[in-house]
Amino acid sequence: MTMNNQGRPTNAGEVMQTNVKTFTGNKALQIEEALSFEVGSFEQSGVDLPEPEGKQTRLGGLERHAPIGLPGLSEPETMRHFVRLSQKNYAIDMGPFPLGSCTMKHNPRLNEKVARLPGFGDLHPLAPEGAVQGALELIDTLAYWLKELTGMPAVAMSPKAGAHGELCGMMAIKAALEARGEAGKRVRVLAPESAHGTNPATAVQCGFKVDAIPADKTGRVDLEALKAKLGDDVAGIMVTNPNTCGLFERDIRAIADAVHEAGGYFYCDGANFNAIAGKVKPGDLGVDAMHINLHKTFSTPHGGGGPGSGPTVLSEALAPFAPVPYVVCEDGRYSLVETRRAAKAEGESAESFGRLTAFHGQMGMFVRALSYMMSHGKDGVRQASEDAVLNANYVLTRLKAEMTPAFEGYCMHEALFDDRFLKDTGVETIDFAKAMIDEGYHPMTMYFPLVVHGAMLVEPTESESKRELDLFCDAMLSLAKRAKAGEAESFKAAPVYAPRRRLDETAAARHPVLRWTPAQTAEAAE
Repeated sequence: MTMNNQGRPTNAGEVMQTNVKTFTGNKALQIEEALSFEVGSFEQSGVDLPEPEGKQTRLGGLERHAPIGLPGLSEPETMRHFVRLSQKNYAIDMGPFPLGSCTMKHNPRLNEKVARLPGFGDLHPLAPEGAVQGALELIDTLAYWLKELTGMPAVAMSPKAGAHGELCGMMAIKAALEARGEAGKRVRVLAPESAHGTNPATAVQCGFKVDAIPADKTGRVDLEALKAKLGDDVAGIMVTNPNTCGLFERDIRAIADAVHEAGGYFYCDGANFNAIAGKVKPGDLGVDAMHINLHKTFSTPHGGGGPGSGPTVLSEALAPFAPVPYVVCEDGRYSLVETRRAAKAEGESAESFGRLTAFHGQMGMFVRALSYMMSHGKDGVRQASEDAVLNANYVLTRLKAEMTPAFEGYCMHEALFDDRFLKDTGVETIDFAKAMIDEGYHPMTMYFPLVVHGAMLVEPTESESKRELDLFCDAMLSLAKRAKAGEAESFKAAPVYAPRRRLDETAAARHPVLRWTPAQTAEAAE
């Protein structure tokens, strides 16, 4: 065993070579792959089927009279194309995702197996209630445990994602204000400067004006600044806890009391509930509404735009305004309350703000979340939170030898660094992140939260072993030392070993190539 120039073990006899060009464009097992349009032919199909005899069209004159414009590929060509593309992806099954504020953690295969069971994986949203009693029972059971974990009396299961759950909570607040006759007066929503970007966007979507609250020097809500902005025109506040700086809001109870005293409601962004699940009940902290990202806290697959699920728990003050539909059980039979009129007659959600979405939510996410809860148990959910916080603080402690933590003290589930350690090196946060790709890691969250200059937000999650964390920390420390040693040029060139080199991200965002044309070659696309 020998060591390479990054201090990593290599096999005996390994020769370090770079910038070797090959005739095929392939780099050993990293296969260069063309577009499917370039692989296939427009003159032939991958499948030959005989023309059916005596066919009658059912398209009512809308038949296609021109080529469809898609290439024909054989089965081997199709399989190889997509397998090769998949090998260019970084996945949680390959290594850790250090993305902060996103919680990319291992998804147990047990959850996937259960989600694909007949009766769960093949449900139709319009199936009659009598045929989906098991599914309705599962939704009701999951709702029960979400209420238990949060200490809240009601939960809306239909929101499809975190931002959708925020919308649900803020719509419930608006409905409560309308019921009080104060909707026209209470038009301001307070939001910390470090809030998730969806928070102020959701408030505006509901017709509120957003008033930003600054952070204090510890990275938490400035309580005195908050109190100075309270008034009879405040509808409520939206606070993330733990917040996007990876810190627990120590004054959370004082914040809730102050907002309630002013006549407003307290919406808590539950995106980071995975740091406190089983440890703290938001209901005990004075929270009126909080969404829960099942796709973060309870291991559901996350990323790439979905799938997601954001059930929203509601306090006693907001429970009557919960949306329909929701599950009820009478004499052992489960049913859905589908309309506001039925909700009023049934007694629950008597002043429901109505339907939030077409159907009841994300069934696959419900199955996975309940599978996660039942396999972990109460003590396991608590331990997952404890381990997430432990791992983040381990990373924080190791990396602060060369990198600069944004704030003093312990963190929660994610460690936040600024770019002070890169001062005068010629290396910027984005350069550091690109160099991580060459080390085999997906970059951490960059430049967020905005309150920290050159932010690098790292969330190791509870599912990473000490060995993986040590290897990651060693790689990060090595990069920091290289930057300080004057290797800025190599950082600017990174990534060197990726299938594609660094792109002009500004040009790509402003002039994206979204459609293939015959004149466009693979080289031009680069």
